Amino acid sequence: MTTNSHSILGSLALGYAPMIDRQRMVTATRLTVFPLRPDARLDAGELLASVAEAWPADGGPAVLNVLSESLLQGLLASPPSANLMLELPAFMATDPAHAEALLALKKNGNTLLLKGRPLHELAAELQTCFKYVALDLEDQRANPAPVGALPKLISGLRGAEDVEAGFASGAVGVLGWPLDGAYDAPAGTAKAEIQADLQIIVQLMSQVDQGEDIDKMEATLKRDPSLAFKLLRYMNSAAFGLPVEVSSFRHAIMLLGFARLKRWLALLLTTASKDHTMRPVMYGALRRGLLLEELSKGMGDAEARDEMFICGLFSLLDHMLKQPFSRLLQSIPVPERVRQALVEQTGPYKPYLDLVQAIESESVFDYRHAAEQLMLGAEEINHALLRALAKARQLE
Repeated sequence: MTTNSHSILGSLALGYAPMIDRQRMVTATRLTVFPLRPDARLDAGELLASVAEAWPADGGPAVLNVLSESLLQGLLASPPSANLMLELPAFMATDPAHAEALLALKKNGNTLLLKGRPLHELAAELQTCFKYVALDLEDQRANPAPVGALPKLISGLRGAEDVEAGFASGAVGVLGWPLDGAYDAPAGTAKAEIQADLQIIVQLMSQVDQGEDIDKMEATLKRDPSLAFKLLRYMNSAAFGLPVEVSSFRHAIMLLGFARLKRWLALLLTTASKDHTMRPVMYGALRRGLLLEELSKGMGDAEARDEMFICGLFSLLDHMLKQPFSRLLQSIPVPERVRQALVEQTGPYKPYLDLVQAIESESVFDYRHAAEQLMLGAEEINHALLRALAKARQLE
C-alpha cells in the first residue's frame, strides 16, 4: 500500500482499539485522534483524506474519536464517508448550534455515536441521529440509568474483567482491550497443553528453523488440510504482494525461502485459535506484527523486519495460549532478539513494543516518551500505523 504524505499526521497522536460485540467479534476499529498541540489549527478534510487510505469508502467500518472540538466542528461541516462512524461528545450534541449539522449527517447516511451522558435529554429528532451512546465504565457504574432508547457501548476498558463488566451492564458492545500487561498464570496452574492444530504449526516452525527436508514439512502440513488452505490464502492475499499465485506448500518455499515462510507460519499460529473469546486478542496481535514491521522499514535490514513482525505477532501469544513467555518460548522457536523482548523485556525491539502499547492505550504522554526514545516523529509513526491497519484489513 502506498501512503501519500499528509502533513496533518505530524500534528497528531493516533491511537486505536477494537469495537467488540457480545459474541466477541471485532466489528470496527476505533481510531482516536489527539492533537499534539491544543492550539493547533487542523484541517478536517486532510484528516479524512489520511484516514481514507486505511478505510476507503468500501473498506469496512471505523469509529473516529476526535479529541479536538474545532476539528470535530470541521467534521460536522465536511461529513466523512458513510463507513466512518463519528463520536460526538454530549456537550456538542446538545448544543443547538449543531442541530442542523446533525440532521444533515443523518440525511447523508452517517452513523453517529453519542459520547458520554448528556446533562439534559436530547430532543427526540436529534436522538434519532445517533446509533449508540458510548459511556465510560466508571460513569456507567456510578449511574446505570439508560440514555433514552440508545443501545449502549462501554469504553475505557483495559482487561478481561472490564470487558465482562461492560457486557454485564447490558452493553451491546465495548470499546477497548480484553488484556492488560503480560499473562500471569494463577499460582499452582499446571503447564497448559498447546491444542493439536496449533502443535502442527509449532512443529512446522521447528522444521523450518532446522532446515529439514521439504517432503517432511509437507507431510506435517497435510495432517491438517485447513491449515494448508489458510496458509496459501494468506500468501495469495493482496497484503502479501507476491507477483504470482502460490499453488502449493513446496511452491511457497521456492518463492519465499525458509526465513519468510517462518513469519507466515507465525501468523498462522496467532490467528488459528478456535476460542472465540480470543478474537480481539488475535485482532491485536496481527496489527502489532504489521505495525512493528512498518516501523522497521527505515532500518534497511530485511532480517530485522521479519523478526519484528514475529515479535509483534507473538507479543500476545501468552494470552492466547495461557502460558507465560518464559515457559512458552521453550517449545516455540523464535530469534534471540524476539526472545529478549518477550521474555527479558530487553533488547533492540523492546522500545518498539513500548511504542505500540502506547498507541493501543491511547496515551499521549506514553506516545511522546516512546517516540522520543526511538527518535521517531509523529508523522512517520502515524503513516506506519495507517499502513498497518490497512494491511490487516486486507488480510482479514
